[in-house]
Amino acid sequence: MEIRSLQVGPIGTNCYLLCDETAKVCAVIDPGGEASRVAAAVAETGCTPCAIFLTHGHYDHTGAVAALREKWPDIPVYLNHKDQYTDDAYAMQLFPTIPNTVDYGEGDTLTVGTLTVSVLATPGHSEGSVTLRCGDVLFCGDTLFAGSCGRTDFLGGSMTTILASLRRLGRLEGNLKVLPGHMEPSDLDSERKWNPYLMQALRA
Repeated sequence: MEIRSLQVGPIGTNCYLLCDETAKVCAVIDPGGEASRVAAAVAETGCTPCAIFLTHGHYDHTGAVAALREKWPDIPVYLNHKDQYTDDAYAMQLFPTIPNTVDYGEGDTLTVGTLTVSVLATPGHSEGSVTLRCGDVLFCGDTLFAGSCGRTDFLGGSMTTILASLRRLGRLEGNLKVLPGHMEPSDLDSERKWNPYLMQALRA
């Protein structure tokens, strides 16, 4: 397993490439913008993209999907259905409509070559937020940040709900690597010790 990251879009969203170097395939996680940079980064890996995984539906995590689909027309795009809004103009500014997505959520298992990706429902930043686990790595989207957590004042957000999601992540066994949707990576041991939101959640 190889993971590459690049910051894309107007607010520096972390886009990740999850690669199986043996099978020469990769998944693109949260391509929030700059499709040409994302495609170039995929080409540098020597891997063929097999899927786009979205941790949630906010525009800064989905902004390059349309352009990447033009380049890779057969690639499936995974997004929890709770982050799809089609009849609310305000909601669609935050959650742009992405047609023909594959719904995924709690308990689903996906494959990237020989790699197994497990889907954990972690709502709170949005109703459809998920965390993707591959081995000892958590792709947390905007649920868990280094030293913080995602905002809950957007449509579908809830502080009570995100604390429950943080509690779930904090109770996972081991010092898993935390790859968030923004800013620097971390690990669960550090977050259990220093993150005030995770600490609050674990005390509950």
